[in-house]
Amino acid sequence: MNWVAYALLSALFAALTAILAKVGVKNIDSNLATAIRTIVIFIFTWGLVFFQGTQKDMGSISKVSLIFLILSGLATGLSWIFYFKALQIGSASKVVPIDKLSLIFTIILAAIFLKESISIKAILGIIFMTLGAVLVVI
Repeated sequence: MNWVAYALLSALFAALTAILAKVGVKNIDSNLATAIRTIVIFIFTWGLVFFQGTQKDMGSISKVSLIFLILSGLATGLSWIFYFKALQIGSASKVVPIDKLSLIFTIILAAIFLKESISIKAILGIIFMTLGAVLVVI
């Protein structure tokens, strides 16, 4: 499979995540819901690591990679905490489009920190994604 197929599967499962989470977070604390979700992901991903036998590669991870993976994990945790709280008090059909503005933030941050170029098509896409999210929410 190529990266597009993986990205489409990611989008499909992200959509399922939103719907399942909206139902699951009803009548419980959003942080508790996030913690339960995190435990499931922890067990699932470490199960994959041991199934594939890649746990033996732990020692070869550089300190820089480890630091950035830890920071990424902290950012993910904060994202999930805010996402679950938003889902708990807002409708999924409005929370998710706003959450997906992360696409725009990613493009901008990639240009700033990773020196990736932003084409005119990408700028137009950013404008249309923003307008789309605003239209869905209002």
